[in-house]
Amino acid sequence: MKFAKMHGLGNNYVYVNLWEEDLANESLPPLAVKVANVNTGIGSDGLITIGPSDHADARMRIFNADGSEGQNCGNGLRCVGKYLYDKGLVRQEQLTVETKAGLMRLSLHLDPSESHVDEVTVDMGEPRLKRQDLPVLSGPSDETALHDHVDVDAQTFTFTGVSMGNPHAVIFVNAVDQVDVAGVGSKIERHPLFPERVNVEFVAQKSDTELDFRVWERGSGITQACGTGACAAVVAAVMTKRIPQGVEVLVHLLGGDLRIRYDHDGHVYMRGPAAFICEGTWLA
Repeated sequence: MKFAKMHGLGNNYVYVNLWEEDLANESLPPLAVKVANVNTGIGSDGLITIGPSDHADARMRIFNADGSEGQNCGNGLRCVGKYLYDKGLVRQEQLTVETKAGLMRLSLHLDPSESHVDEVTVDMGEPRLKRQDLPVLSGPSDETALHDHVDVDAQTFTFTGVSMGNPHAVIFVNAVDQVDVAGVGSKIERHPLFPERVNVEFVAQKSDTELDFRVWERGSGITQACGTGACAAVVAAVMTKRIPQGVEVLVHLLGGDLRIRYDHDGHVYMRGPAAFICEGTWLA
């Protein structure tokens, strides 16, 4: 199986082109587990397939390192846009990509020679803000999870629930480097309040246009970056009146920075880089 390994701010996946490779649907979850293994596989946060779609320029599927399938991945979307253009599968700079979370619109930003993609802006669509959208069992399902609480290790954490096609619990803290991301994040991910588990973000506000960000991703653990999580963080900051709506926010992740805007049209726009790491042949 031919593959490419790509990353968006260090959030790295193994990418497989389904126009070239024929993989059985049932093989994808165990394949993701195998390729993600750093000791006997390639090493990654999971597996992403790129293939034909009846509704868009391409279809993306995301499988986490534990084999579970995700609905959306902002960093993965940017890499898919770069893959499609750099490999000559598309020549236009405006694309649509089908995901389990719906149709995503991408704008490609090319290098001066127009030979490859440097950055990608993704229209992540409208966030879903009701408890039933995550889902989370912390109150009435048709209301927002704005200042809800979850108890872990005799501590109470206040979170804002946001769905970007996948579920996020955003927790605002004084300083992200003082949080036990693995210890707390892993327990909140599997807390009974979240029947389908949840991504957990720890966010510190630096200014009206700047956030520090750490994440525990559902199914993958600590990662260098999470695009949908960073979008959820900005939405939560607007909902809790920390940041004005329509302002572009610089989000500092472990792997680098994203520029995100929760616009007045109700959509979230994310701009950031995408890069190839290597290409090869999987022999296992």
